[in-house]
Amino acid sequence: MSAEPSTSSELGDGEHLAVLGYEDSFNRSMTLWANFALGFTYLSPLVGVYSLFATALATGGPPSIWWIVIVGAGQFTVSLVFGEVVSQYPIHGGIYPWARRLWGRRYAWMAAWVYIWAMIVTITAVASYGSGFLASLFGLPATKEVTLGLTVLLLIVALALNFTGTKTLATVARIGLAAELVGVIAVGIYLLIFQRKQEFSVFFDSMGVQGNGSYLVAFLGAALAGLFLFYGFEACGDVAEEVANPAKRIPIAMMMTILVGGVSALFAFGGYVLAAPDLQKIVAGDDVDPIPEILQSSLGPVGAKIFLVVAVTAFLSCVLSLQAAASRLLFSFARDGMVPAHRWLAKVSPRSKVPVNALIVACSIPVIITLIVYVGPDGLITQVTAFAVLGIYVAFQSVVLASLRQRLRGWRPAGPFSLGGAGIVINAIALLYGIGAMILLAWPTSTGNAFNDWIVLIGLGIVVVAGGLYLLIARPDRKSDAPEGDAIRVAELLRAHRSGAGAPRD
Repeated sequence: MSAEPSTSSELGDGEHLAVLGYEDSFNRSMTLWANFALGFTYLSPLVGVYSLFATALATGGPPSIWWIVIVGAGQFTVSLVFGEVVSQYPIHGGIYPWARRLWGRRYAWMAAWVYIWAMIVTITAVASYGSGFLASLFGLPATKEVTLGLTVLLLIVALALNFTGTKTLATVARIGLAAELVGVIAVGIYLLIFQRKQEFSVFFDSMGVQGNGSYLVAFLGAALAGLFLFYGFEACGDVAEEVANPAKRIPIAMMMTILVGGVSALFAFGGYVLAAPDLQKIVAGDDVDPIPEILQSSLGPVGAKIFLVVAVTAFLSCVLSLQAAASRLLFSFARDGMVPAHRWLAKVSPRSKVPVNALIVACSIPVIITLIVYVGPDGLITQVTAFAVLGIYVAFQSVVLASLRQRLRGWRPAGPFSLGGAGIVINAIALLYGIGAMILLAWPTSTGNAFNDWIVLIGLGIVVVAGGLYLLIARPDRKSDAPEGDAIRVAELLRAHRSGAGAPRD
């Protein structure tokens, strides 16, 4: 990797944006640390580990921890690809503008359509999981009514904070980062050192989860333990126009998100496994929510209550970051005239400099989905979450594929973050990893209920078909004249600006 001097290091951020065809209309108040905090709280290892700890152990046993390493390595290659793309295109919206500039309008429209729904569903799922911590903190029963009320409360509080502007978002993201680090790394290390009840060799012991079958099947079935964790780093790029020197800082923030998130998740997952007083009960599937008992027995009542405060803070920050990322994607989509009510969605508050209408949508639709989950059958939130993960991976790989296509056509990324000659190899590895991940996510389960077994693919199919029909009938791509498929031309243009800009400056 190299830091080749380019437009973003020689031209101002506004000038770089002008070369790409946009005006600089946001406050660039987000630092590298704040940008990393945004991505990290979106990725949220605390949320990921807590949500799937019991499921992972019951499916793949303690060795399921290795999925954190496998997926982390795979997603790191994806973050490198994204880093080169955002370094050339440091513009709001992430997935949508990247796919558009790398391929075209219709391709980008479908990628963004899938991603928008996946993000909105993810907001719903994270708020729902967070409501459990909030209920425990205040000693409320975990009824469907309490879950509904607290989920909506988390969504509205996050919306109110987002309304106040980028500085609040950055501040809460930093607080959330601190809460995450305390909740996963500090607690994980404490459990590993002082509360260890299992040997480290347990991470190589399947504890019989495979029954009479092959353990490989059981291990593959536990892949969601890692796949659910490692996305969110792209949110660093969703707010590119609110970051100072984004072409240099955002690639670094993305890589930091993966690395720190992976280490945090390993400490948390490993600490819970080694501190579990009855690990066999969890592996057998008889304890579906074991973490509260582990914390209660290891930290005591006061320590467990403090952890709940930390966890609620982390969940709120995660919802806040998700809403912010989704609203910027909607704004970017609307700014190019690609969605209904695009003028309304593209409005930016003159006071807070945030897309307030897009934020309202990013909150109101999750509230509606929460109501659907409330009146629906038990366990619906798990199925909703599974769809969200697959949808996000599909959107990610649309950018990875488009990037590889441009490289094969001769594109040499022109941002200050560059992989050099290794770019095409890393890009190909990222694509192969992503295809494998999507297969694992979409692979049907074997519960005997056809709808439940295929629900993930059914959900994705509904979104894709609905989006495809709208694209064919309404032709939103014809209503936009924003640039598309110009990666090679823009790279040449940026290099031309660099050569005529004089000596590089910091």
